Amino acid sequence: QVQLVESGGGLVQAGGSLRLSCAASVRTFSNYYMGWFRQAPGKEREFVATISWNGGRTAYADSVKGRFTISRDNAKNTVYLQMNSLKPEDTAVYYCAADRSESGRYYLNYDYWGQGTQVTVSS
Repeated sequence: QVQLVESGGGLVQAGGSLRLSCAASVRTFSNYYMGWFRQAPGKEREFVATISWNGGRTAYADSVKGRFTISRDNAKNTVYLQMNSLKPEDTAVYYCAADRSESGRYYLNYDYWGQGTQVTVSS
């Protein structure tokens, strides 16, 4: 069983930055492929970024590429999402997800989810 707890969300002006964290309660964090997803009101949950077990490979949605950076610290059982140059359209609840397999961009592939953290970007 994996428990995930996100933090770091908040209200920020357009052009600003936030850093999200996701702490995992699990024996061997490095066994899990991690992802960040987001969901805006009335919309489907969408892929933001993923990172491989040792952090060697990352992938991003086109909408965030060049602005967001996913990273992980396996010694701290934590995955991060650094968000720069935020836009109002980035407003959403952000979720981290974990799975033992390379689950890619489709949210239904992930077995474990955090409760989410709200990010609001004002114009």
